[in-house]
Amino acid sequence: MNKKDIPLNHLAIIMDGNGRWALNKDLPRTSGHAAGEHSLSRTIDWAISNKIKWLTVYAFSTENWLRSSDEVDYLMFFNRDLLIRRRDEFNQKGVKFRFLGDLGDSKIPNENKILMKETEEITFQNSNLNLVFAFNYGSHNEIHSAAVNLHNNNLEKELSIKDVQRSFYSYFQYPEIPYPDLLLRTAGEKRISNFLLYQLAYTELIFIDDLWPDVNQDILDNVLLEFKSRNRTYGKN
Repeated sequence: MNKKDIPLNHLAIIMDGNGRWALNKDLPRTSGHAAGEHSLSRTIDWAISNKIKWLTVYAFSTENWLRSSDEVDYLMFFNRDLLIRRRDEFNQKGVKFRFLGDLGDSKIPNENKILMKETEEITFQNSNLNLVFAFNYGSHNEIHSAAVNLHNNNLEKELSIKDVQRSFYSYFQYPEIPYPDLLLRTAGEKRISNFLLYQLAYTELIFIDDLWPDVNQDILDNVLLEFKSRNRTYGKN
């Protein structure tokens, strides 16, 4: 297979830099989140045009609750508002929504929970793009929950390491989601921040300095070219 033919099936993104983008323009941090919505919309269109089947974005982490109450409240409202305003548009584009994370958390407003469930149901039949919102998500929590469920479902069995290797991922929230081929993080940060730690074992990592609201088609095209230049050996060479 030529490098140019290497398929990008699943792209994961840590959408970083909204707050810095706003501060650079002497705007409140919340303005950066609003600007980031346009980058997300551009990225969804770009993913569909490039026949990428899975796009997972880090929308709200379990650590984000530590931000100021004003910003947390805004983010809860913003994510709810985004679904209200854009859900029909994304549905018409064939986008299937999934929400990955601790969605039963009492801190999440009920209106958000209802809208997320409705959106998953409304877009269930779509197939152009699987859009996964990691919302109230933390990879440590996901791994710990899978370990507990594996244990509780095999109390009468003595599992070997191979048994665990074969079945462990099936206890994750969405085991049908393929591992990401590429993780992109914006805004110059070079860390994973408790995002898909188990799934990223052989994922290509790309870190760019551009702030998330500035990400456009040209930047994404360059990221794709960089990905296709990589030699993915999975430890074989």
